[in-house]
Amino acid sequence: MLSFKPYKLSYVIILLIVIGLAKKVNAQQLRGWDTNTDKSTIELSELKRGGPPKDGIPSIDDPKFVSLNEASSWIAAKEPVLSVEHEGEARAYPLQIMIWHEIVNDEIQGDPLLVTFCPLCYSALVFERTVNGETLEFGVSGFLRHSDLVMFDRKTETLWQQFTGKAIVGDYVGTTLEQISSQIISFEQFRKSYPDGLVLSKNTGYDRNYGRNPYTGYDDINNSPLFGAGNDDDRLPPMEKVIGVKLDEHQKAYPYSVTKKKQVINDKLGETPLVVIHTGGATSAMDAARIAESKESGSTGVFKRVLDGTELTFVVENGNIVDKQTGSVWSVTGKAVKGEHEGQQLETVTFGDYFAFAWLVFWPETEIYTNN
Repeated sequence: MLSFKPYKLSYVIILLIVIGLAKKVNAQQLRGWDTNTDKSTIELSELKRGGPPKDGIPSIDDPKFVSLNEASSWIAAKEPVLSVEHEGEARAYPLQIMIWHEIVNDEIQGDPLLVTFCPLCYSALVFERTVNGETLEFGVSGFLRHSDLVMFDRKTETLWQQFTGKAIVGDYVGTTLEQISSQIISFEQFRKSYPDGLVLSKNTGYDRNYGRNPYTGYDDINNSPLFGAGNDDDRLPPMEKVIGVKLDEHQKAYPYSVTKKKQVINDKLGETPLVVIHTGGATSAMDAARIAESKESGSTGVFKRVLDGTELTFVVENGNIVDKQTGSVWSVTGKAVKGEHEGQQLETVTFGDYFAFAWLVFWPETEIYTNN
């Protein structure tokens, strides 16, 4: 049931529009594409038109970056950014920009990376975009599957599922993009953790209302997913956010309703000891009309909790995350900022923050963490 609070009017309008626009796709409708539809891992009818055509949501293909000081003039301290640290270089991709473009074709330390954000699933994922030794450039197809962004590469127009990084229709079927660790934290937390970091510039070459949320009110646990979830898994409310972790053949979802209260969870996934962190920090990108004025949903991180061969146990003391073994204080980015381990970094794990419906439809065998 929709919640009709005044500030959620735009969500209601969007829902009514997409109900009219959403249409299943068939091979005939892909004839304007160079996609090889003879190779597919899905039924084409699983694809739906999201409204904008191919490249109607423009990717950023020549990204520019500014200093933290320059960015602080237009991004609020608690606004969410997608934080990526790669080969010693840190970059922040503000969701106030990503929500309008969904894809950034970037390069860090000589490595071509694909930075993505699907607003409808709240899935922010980063991949290597080198396939078989060749660098691919990606765009927004205009199609959705299970409400998730479907990307395409501009070489073969193969269609790729953003949530999994898998090629689903086209010449590259059978290929999965390698995911790179990233996390959503506040701009302030990024600035403290990476004082030499860079921020994606609003100078994108496009005129967009950066800072404004076009999906006002979407981030509400009582709402329904746009375009439908495509699954009947009722273990969690579809619009509850989860911290999703996939490690080899193991998957686990940690509901925000649990992680917000606990703040720190010491767990194991398979045989790997993990710490799941959920602190205060970032606002939601999809709540109020202005992202800076949105509710605080917090910042999250997942790391291996083994350091120098010692398995650490983490607790919250006086508002700080500390390890019981040494009392060192740790940040949400997995770095010790005080104590015996100061300066040391926990090994990152690929994870993400997602609406539950999306995680459950793509990883239906997932285990769900319960606060027992």
